[in-house]
Order: sequence, then C-alpha cells, then structure tokens
Amino acid sequence: MIPTSPPSLPVPLSLAISPCPNDTFAFHALTHGLVGDGTPVTVTFADIDVLNSRAADALDDVVKVSYAALPWLLGSYQLLSAGSALGRGCGPLVLTAGQAGLRGARVAIPGMRTTAYLLFRLWAQGRGVSEIDVLSFEKIMPAVRDGRYDAGLVIHESRFTYPSFGLTAIADLGDWWESETGLPIPLGAVLGRRHLDGAALSAVVRASVAAAFADPEASRSYVLDHAQEMDPDVADAHIGLYVNDYTLQLGDEGYAAAEALLGRATAAGLVPALPAPLR
Repeated sequence: MIPTSPPSLPVPLSLAISPCPNDTFAFHALTHGLVGDGTPVTVTFADIDVLNSRAADALDDVVKVSYAALPWLLGSYQLLSAGSALGRGCGPLVLTAGQAGLRGARVAIPGMRTTAYLLFRLWAQGRGVSEIDVLSFEKIMPAVRDGRYDAGLVIHESRFTYPSFGLTAIADLGDWWESETGLPIPLGAVLGRRHLDGAALSAVVRASVAAAFADPEASRSYVLDHAQEMDPDVADAHIGLYVNDYTLQLGDEGYAAAEALLGRATAAGLVPALPAPLR
C-alpha cells in the first residue's frame, strides 16, 4: 500500500469515471484499496456525456468530467490537481467517409459539453455545419461509415481504429489547438466536491496514478475487463496518450491550458464565465 497524507474523506468515497483504459489504469489502486488508508470506494462507470450530467447533479464525491463542462460545475466542485487527461498529439479527430468539407454537413458528436465539441465549435466557426447530433462515442464511426452522418467527432481509442471503418481524418483538433496556443490540450478533468478537503482528494488520486506507473501490470486485467473488447495493444496506446505527467500533477502548464481553453470559449460566447477560479 502506498501511503498518502491522512485524508479527510467520506466512507465510502463515491467515484464516477469512464470505463476507458486511461481511467481504469489511473484509478485501479484507489478503487482496490491500495493507496492511502484503503478508504472503501464505490465506483460508477459511464461515458463522458453521462459523467458530465452526473456532475451537474452533484451525484459523486469525485468525478471525471470534460474540461469544457467546468463553467457549469465549479459551483459544487473543485478541480483536483491530479487525475486529469491532458497531452499533446491526443486531440479529437473530425472524420468523414470521403467528404472534404463540412458545409451543410450533419455531424455526430460525443456530447454537448465535451471538450471535443468545444474545440470543434472553436475550430468550425464559419465552416457551415448544418446539424449536430449526440451519439455514444462508440456509435459515431459506424454511423459515419454507414452514411447516416456526413462527419463524426471522435475521441479516445477511435484515434487508432478509424482506418478500419474506411474513414478519413480531415482535421486533428489537437494539432490545431497546439499550433494556436503552444499548450497541451485539456481533455478530461477530475473534480472533488467543494466541501471536501481538495488537497487530500488530490493526494489520494495522485497516489493511485503513481501506483499505476510503478506497477503497470497490476491493473491489466481490470483495464481489459472494462475496455469493451478492446485489443490490448490499443488499450496500451490509449493509456500512453492520456496518462502522463499532467495526470500526476497539473502544474502551471496544465492550469494554463485549461484557462486558455475556457477563456477563449467564454470570449467567443460559447460557455459562461467560470463561477470560481481553477486554482
């Protein structure tokens, strides 16, 4: 067991994360009582759109959400300094089955308050998109392949698997963001209830991430059991993209990336102003 500072945490601690490899890898030690004082944890798994909705209803003590959703959530929650998914070369992709542009296009997206969609809105201004629909992220590529949508906005392991659906990436929004700002792309944030000890929550999440890095094999079966029949090599690539030094500690650059995204979106009238500072 990896020790942390004695946490002032509820028992059990309620946690909501996605079943994606980056989350199950990073939170394996916490959910299995291997860090801190072994505080019992109840876990809810859901896709990111559902997690954003759970956070809006303040259902969980700790929850993984989209950075784009923070303007609606920071009244009830605080941003933790550990657990986030940020990085370079890991942004959402805009996929088509051959269409070159988006004028008049129907586009499938993974959620209205996802970072992917916020980036898409910043990038797609003036490109003439006609219609937006929300689909579960695993349904987007089949829907574009089958002609039900002209384009799809994809996240997660879809970066690695879209060629098998016969699709083409017409934009990498991570590349676009990095060229615009020079900053990593802030995708997923971990929040803790505002009335709880944020330092203690961050410490126990950081300890879980550190345990994952120290013994990557310990979580393998847990990761693959929740990865929706994902190929183990794809799961490893997914973890390699989304779990990194920023997951251990946001740091100045991580906070700057989140502030830049939400600042630009607020200035463009796409999201309300933050109700509380990020740090």
